[in-house]
Amino acid sequence: MNQPVKMVVVLMMIALVAGALLAFTYQATYPKIQQQAKEALESSVLKVIPGAEKMEEVQKDGMTFYIGMDNQGSKKGIAFKAVGSGFSGPIEIMVGYNPKEGKLTGIEILSMSETPGLGAKIKEPSFTEQFKGKSVKDEFAPKKDVKVITGATISPTAVAKAIKSTLEEVTKIYPVGGDF
Repeated sequence: MNQPVKMVVVLMMIALVAGALLAFTYQATYPKIQQQAKEALESSVLKVIPGAEKMEEVQKDGMTFYIGMDNQGSKKGIAFKAVGSGFSGPIEIMVGYNPKEGKLTGIEILSMSETPGLGAKIKEPSFTEQFKGKSVKDEFAPKKDVKVITGATISPTAVAKAIKSTLEEVTKIYPVGGDF
């Protein structure tokens, strides 16, 4: 066998072994990754719905909702995801909502890639806590009823717009004063 063919065969063998190791590692870790993602989702749902101790996933009109309940099965609120376009990419938000009262019960930023020290402050309680108790009828207008972060107006604006636009769709499915 001449030298170039031998090099190609060796390189193919290395690639085959590396690919097999990668596939094995993926198969071995996938269930654990899925379990951790499920636990993180449940944790964020329970965080944005006060009094909820368990959740149930429901599909309605093409949207996914998470019904938060206490241990006796009493419904405490619903949660849903909202996605906005921030300065550095998408911002994914878990939003808690109580349809009976027509108010938000909390938000949590699930993922974002905003500038550390500026836009990333949207994850801090000083920003997220302002949404607790907000009515669905509020404007969600930055600098009016949503406090912005100095030096980072794009990220807070993206969060407010994402919540408001998604909330408009949610209230068509779960109207204010209605059951859930």
